[in-house]
Amino acid sequence: MAIDRMDFTGASGATLAARIDRPAGRVKASALFAHCFTCGKDIAAARRIAARLSVLGIAVMRFDFTGLGHSGGEFANTGFTSNIGDLVAAAEHMTAQGLAPSLLIGHSLGGAAVLAAAARIRSAKAVVTIGAPADPGHVLHNFGAALETIRTAGEAEVSLAGRTFRIARSFIDDVEAARLTPAIAALDRALLVLHAPRDATVGIENAGQIFTAAKHPKSFVTLDDADHLLTRAEDADYAAEVIAAWASRYLDLAETPPADAPEGITRVIEADPDGFLQDVVVGSSHRLLGDEPASYGGRDAGPSPYQFLTAALGTCTAMTIRMYARRKEIALEHVSVDVSHHKIHAEDCAACETKAGKIDRFQRVIRLTGDLDLPTRKRLLEIADKCPVHRTLENEVLIETRLEE
Repeated sequence: MAIDRMDFTGASGATLAARIDRPAGRVKASALFAHCFTCGKDIAAARRIAARLSVLGIAVMRFDFTGLGHSGGEFANTGFTSNIGDLVAAAEHMTAQGLAPSLLIGHSLGGAAVLAAAARIRSAKAVVTIGAPADPGHVLHNFGAALETIRTAGEAEVSLAGRTFRIARSFIDDVEAARLTPAIAALDRALLVLHAPRDATVGIENAGQIFTAAKHPKSFVTLDDADHLLTRAEDADYAAEVIAAWASRYLDLAETPPADAPEGITRVIEADPDGFLQDVVVGSSHRLLGDEPASYGGRDAGPSPYQFLTAALGTCTAMTIRMYARRKEIALEHVSVDVSHHKIHAEDCAACETKAGKIDRFQRVIRLTGDLDLPTRKRLLEIADKCPVHRTLENEVLIETRLEE
C-alpha cells in the first residue's frame, strides 16, 4: 500500500489537505471517505478502513474538511452545505487524477454529507454510511448550553472532544435547514447503512430512518458492540471487510484476489501501520492474514511468523508421510502432526554442534491411525525426517535481499 499526500481547492477556495491510500497492485475501484464531525482524515477509523480497502484493491481518498486538520480556511465559517461542496470538489480532484470515485463512504455527519452530495457526484455507484444521523441537526446536541449563546450572540466557543471550536450562528442555521429525507429517497445508488446498536452518540434509530427513506437496492448491517468512532481496530477492520464484500456487488471489481502476486511469489503487504497485521498473498489463489498476539502489540488476527513456520513444517511432514504410505500401499487411515517452536540455550542441546547462544528447537508429535505394525510405524517416523521443509530447516540457507527500484 502507498499513501499519496496532496492538496486541492475546496468549495470556499481554501486549500484542503488529502491523502490517497493506493493498493499495491491494480486499482479496482476508488472511494471517497468523509470523516466525522470535527474529526479529520487521520482519525483511527478513517485510517484503518482506508488501509483495509486499499489492500482489497480499492483506492481511498480521505481529506480534512475546511478549517480542520491540515486544511486551510476557518471552521467557524463552514456548515453542512460547505461540507457537501468540499466533497464535490474532492470528487472532481479524484476524477482529474484518474480515480473518479465509484464509492462514497461517510462516517457520522460525514455520512449525512455523502448522502446529500451523491446526486452531484456522477461517478458514484454506491454509498456507505457509518453511524450517520438521519438529520444533520443532530450534531447540535454536542453544543450543550453554548447552543443558546450561539443563537443570541451570533457565535461562541464550544469544546468538542477536548478541542475548542468557534461556532457561528450560520452553522446552526445551515444544519437546521438541511433535510436529508428527500436526498435519500432520490439517491438512485446502492446504499449500505452500518450502525452500532449501542452507539451512544448517534442512536440506532437514525439508521432505521435512513434505511426506511431509501429505495432499493439497500442493505443494513449492525456493528454489534462497536462505539461511535470505531476506536477498536477490529471494529474498523470488520466495517472495511463488510464494505468491500458489499461493494463488489455494485462496483466493477475483478474477482481475482487482492494484490495478486506473480507465480512463485509470496507477497506480504502491511495492512495496519499501527499494529502488525499483514496480508499474505500467495500467487493468485490464496490470501491469508499474519499478525502477532495481543501480548506483543498485535491483534491476534492471524498466525505469527513463527506459527507460519511451524505450519510449514507440520503440513510438509503430514504430506510426506501420506505420499509414502500411498505409494507403498500402507494401511494408514489418518495422520496429524503437532509442532511447537522454542528458543533454547545451545549448551542444552547435546546433539548440536553450536554451543554458544540460543538455537531454535522444533518439536513434532506425530499421530498415525490405522492397522500398522511397529516396524511400519517406525518406518513412517523415519520418512517424516525426509520432509523437504525439515531438510531446509536443517541445512544451510541463503537469503538474498534487495530494495525494489
